[in-house]
Amino acid sequence: MIVVSGFLLLAQGDPTGFSSPVGRIVVLLALLSSLVVLLRWWWQQRRR
Repeated sequence: MIVVSGFLLLAQGDPTGFSSPVGRIVVLLALLSSLVVLLRWWWQQRRR
């Protein structure tokens, strides 16, 4: 269980945190950032 400034971020029954809203936002941001990095790499390789 992680408590940050009084808010419960992870439920005790969910050690990964994927079912919590904060966990879903973190996963979504990670996927979007990896997509941006992949697209930037592909664009740079394409111009060579």
